Amino acid sequence: MADINLKEIALIVGVVTACYWNSLFCGFVFDDVSAILDNKDLHPSTPLKTLFQNDFWGTPMSEERSHKSYRPLTVLTFRLNYLFSELKPMSYHLLNMIFHAVVTGVVGRAELLSSIFFLAAFLSYTKSKGPDNSIVWTPIALTVVLVAVATLCKEQGITVVGICCVYEVFIAQGYTLPLLWTTVGQFFRGKSSIPFSMLQTLIKLIVLMFSTLLLVVIRVQVIQSQLPVFTRFDNPAAVSPTPTRQLTFNYLLPLNAWLLLNPSELCCDWTMGTIPLIESFLDIRNLATFTFFCFLGALGVFSLRYPGDSSKTVLMALCLMALPFIPASNLFFPVGFVVAERVLYVPSMGFCILVAHGWQKISNKSVLKKLSWVCLSMVIFTHALKTLHRNWDWESEYTLFMSALKVNKNNAKLWNNVGHALENEKNFERALKYFLQATHVQPDDIGAHMNVGRTYKNLNRTKEAEESYMMAKSLMPQIIPGKKYAARIAPNHLNVYINLANLIRANESRLEEADQLYRQAISMRPDFKQAYISRGELLLKMNKPLKAKEAYLKALELDRNNADLWYNLAIVHIELKEPNEALKNFNRALELNPKHKLALFNSAILMQESGEVKLRPEARKRLLSYINEEPQDANGYFNLGMLAMDDKKDSEAEMWMKKAIKLQADFRSALFNLALLYSQTAKELMALPILEELLRHYPDHIKGLILKGDILMNQKKDILGAKKCFEKILEMDPSNVQGKHNLCVVYFEEKDLLKAERCLVETLALAPHEEYIQRHLNIVRDKISSSGFAEQPVSPAGKTSGVEGDKIPTENVKEVRSEPRPTQIIKPSDNKSQSKSNKLLGKNTDKETPHKTTKEIKEIEKKRVAALKRLEEIERILNVTTAPGMNWIKDVQEPERTLN
Repeated sequence: MADINLKEIALIVGVVTACYWNSLFCGFVFDDVSAILDNKDLHPSTPLKTLFQNDFWGTPMSEERSHKSYRPLTVLTFRLNYLFSELKPMSYHLLNMIFHAVVTGVVGRAELLSSIFFLAAFLSYTKSKGPDNSIVWTPIALTVVLVAVATLCKEQGITVVGICCVYEVFIAQGYTLPLLWTTVGQFFRGKSSIPFSMLQTLIKLIVLMFSTLLLVVIRVQVIQSQLPVFTRFDNPAAVSPTPTRQLTFNYLLPLNAWLLLNPSELCCDWTMGTIPLIESFLDIRNLATFTFFCFLGALGVFSLRYPGDSSKTVLMALCLMALPFIPASNLFFPVGFVVAERVLYVPSMGFCILVAHGWQKISNKSVLKKLSWVCLSMVIFTHALKTLHRNWDWESEYTLFMSALKVNKNNAKLWNNVGHALENEKNFERALKYFLQATHVQPDDIGAHMNVGRTYKNLNRTKEAEESYMMAKSLMPQIIPGKKYAARIAPNHLNVYINLANLIRANESRLEEADQLYRQAISMRPDFKQAYISRGELLLKMNKPLKAKEAYLKALELDRNNADLWYNLAIVHIELKEPNEALKNFNRALELNPKHKLALFNSAILMQESGEVKLRPEARKRLLSYINEEPQDANGYFNLGMLAMDDKKDSEAEMWMKKAIKLQADFRSALFNLALLYSQTAKELMALPILEELLRHYPDHIKGLILKGDILMNQKKDILGAKKCFEKILEMDPSNVQGKHNLCVVYFEEKDLLKAERCLVETLALAPHEEYIQRHLNIVRDKISSSGFAEQPVSPAGKTSGVEGDKIPTENVKEVRSEPRPTQIIKPSDNKSQSKSNKLLGKNTDKETPHKTTKEIKEIEKKRVAALKRLEEIERILNVTTAPGMNWIKDVQEPERTLN
C-alpha cells in the first residue's frame, strides 16, 4: 500500500474546496425536489425498513411511489440532508461542505455514495491473493458485501464485479489475451492440465459470478420481474424503429466521451428532443461513432495484447470507463434519459487514469517536462473556473433551467421547468410564455398543455384553461382492451382528468360531468389514489356522503398510512352525523401525523361541541398544539377562549380573546364574545368599546346591537342611545322579536305607556306563543289602569295574574358563540329557537306602585343575574363561518413540474 502523503491530501482538499465553496449557497433544485423535499421515505417518521421496499425503478407505476424514490442507502444520505435542512442553515451548510465537493446537485450524491463502496469493493478484492497464489477468503467475502451495498446505492455498483474479474485475470495473474487464449486452447486440446494459478482464479471468479447472479435475482424480485416503463419523451430513441434506434444509441457513446473530454456545454436535462435522432446512415454524426469505436478498439487491442505496466494501466482505465457505463448505455434495457451527466462520475475515474497516464508519459521526457506541467496547470485552472461558474447555475431552478436553454432549445421539458420556476414566484404571465413555447417545441407533450391550462386557471382565464386541458386530454392514447393503461403512459399525465374535473366542477351544473372524469381516470388506473380523493370531495359537495365514504375507503385500501385520507373520512362522518366515528378518524390521522394541523383543530372543536366535560382537557391540548403549528391563526386562540369560558376561567378567556383580536382585528365572534364576557362579569362599561369596534366592522350585527342597547339602558342610563340601537335592528329586520320587544321597553321607560302597549301588541302578533311578551303586556296595562288613563286597551287584556311589577325586562341578546372553521366540520345551524331569559332594565322608577314589593324586585333582579349567566351558552350554535383560505386538505395538487 502506498504511503499517504498529507501534503498531497491537503492540496487536493484545498483545490476541491476552492472549486465548490460557492455551491454552499445553492438550494434544492430539479431532481433534488422530488428526491428529497417531496420524498416520503426521507421523513424522520418513516420506518427505515421502507427504504428497502420503495424503489422508483422497482415500482415505477405504483401511484404511491410515483414520487422519485432512490436506492435505500442513497436515501439514508438524503435523509441526513433532510434532517440538517430542518436545522439552522449554518449546520446544513457544514454538511454540504462535505458532500458538495463532488456534485453540486444533491441527487448526484447517489453516484458519490455508490462510487465509495465501488472503490472499496475493488480495493478489498486486490488483497485476495495470498502467498504462492493462494486464496484469501476474507477480502473476497468483504468484496461481496461491499458490492451489495454499492448496488443498493446505485445499480451500476454491481459492475465492479466485472472490473474485479478483469483485474484477476490480466493484472493479478499477468495474462495477456494471446497467452490466455493459448493456455485455454492447450487445455481443450489435452496437451496440458489447468495450471494451479488458473484453477485458483476460476474458483475466485465463480464465487464472484455466483454472488453477482444472486444479487441480480434479488434485484429482479424487488422490481417484481417488471422493467420500468418510460415514455418516448424520456428517451425518444428507445421507441424508435430500426435502424434509428441503433444508430442513435451508438452515437450517444461518443457524445458521452466528448462530455468527459470537453465539458464546456453542460445541461441539467438531456431528455426529449435534446439529441435529434439519427434516422439515416448518411447522417454526418455517424462519423463520430465510427471514429470513437476505432479509437476504443485500438486502446483495447493495445491493453489486451501487449504485456507491461502501460498496457495494464490502460486496460484498467478502459474497464473503469466502459463497465460502469453499461447500465446507462441502453444495451440491455432502455433507460429514462438520453444523456445524464451524473452517470459519468465513475467512468470519469477511468478517464482521469488515462489522462494521468498520458501526462506521465509526456512529463518523463525531459524536453516536454516543463510544457507538460504548464499544460496540466492550465487544465486544472480552467476546469476549476468552469466548475466555479457552473455551480452558480445550480443556485435556483430558474438559473439552472435558463442555463440549460442556452445549450439546448429543443427540449420542451426545459421550457416547462423555467415556467415552473416562474410559476413558483407567482409570475404567471411570464410562466405562460414558457409553457406555450414548450407546446410549440413539442406539440404532443401532454404535460406542457396541462401546464398551460393550469396557468390560465391561475390567471382566471377559465375558458382558455379548459381548452388547454381538453387538448391535453385529446393527446392521451386510447384504452386497449386487456392491456394495462398505466404501462403506456406517464402516471402524472392522468392528472389531466383530475385538473379538468376540478376546473369544471366550479360550475354547479357540471358536477356530473366532473364526476365522469374522475371515474374515467379510475377506470384507466384502479390504483389512482388521488382520483378517489378528489371524487370523494366532489360527492360530498353533491350531498352524497355515503358514496364519498366509499371513495375514501377505496383510497385508504391503497394507502392506509395517509393522515389526510383519515382526516377527509372524518369530515364525511361529520356530514353523516356520526361524531364518534369522526373523532376516531381524526385520532387516526393524528396517530400518523401528530402535527396534522386541521385534524388537531377540528378534532378539538368536535370535542368542545360534544359537551362532555372530560374531553375538554384534550381539546385544550390539541388547540395549544394547533396554535404552536399555526401561531398566526386567530381561530385557535378564539376557541381556547371559548373553552376557558366553558370552564369559567374568565381571565384566561379574556387573554385568548384579546390575542385572537390582535391577530384579526375584525374577528366578529371574538369581538362579540369578549364583550359578552365583560357583560357577564360586571364589566359592562369595558364591553362598550369592544361593541363599538364590532359594529364598526359589522354594522348589521343584530346581537351586538341588542347587547349594546341593553348596556346603554342598564348601565349608562342612555335611553336614547339604546332606542337608536333597537330602531336600527328593526330597520334591518322588522320581524325581529328581541329588537321589537326591547324597543317596547324603551317606550315604557319613556313613560309612553300607550305606545308601549301598542308595541307589545305588535310584538305578540309576531310571537304569539311567547309567554313573557303577554306577561309584559299585562304589566303595561296594569300600569295604564293604575295611572287612570281613560283610553281603552288596543286589544282585549289578558290575564293579569303573575304580574311582577311595573318594570318590564328587555329580552336578552340571543347571540351564539361561534368560531370560523377551516373546513365544513360543522354545518351552520338553522335553529332559530332561542332561550328566553328576562333581563330588567334599571331600577324601579315608580315608587308609589302598590303592586311592587321589595321581595318582588329582588326576585326579578335575581332572574336578571341568572339570565346573564346563561348568555355564555348561546353563541356556539349560530353564525358558524369558514375561515378564508382553508378548505379540504387534499384537493388534488396539479403537477409542479413536467416529467422530472
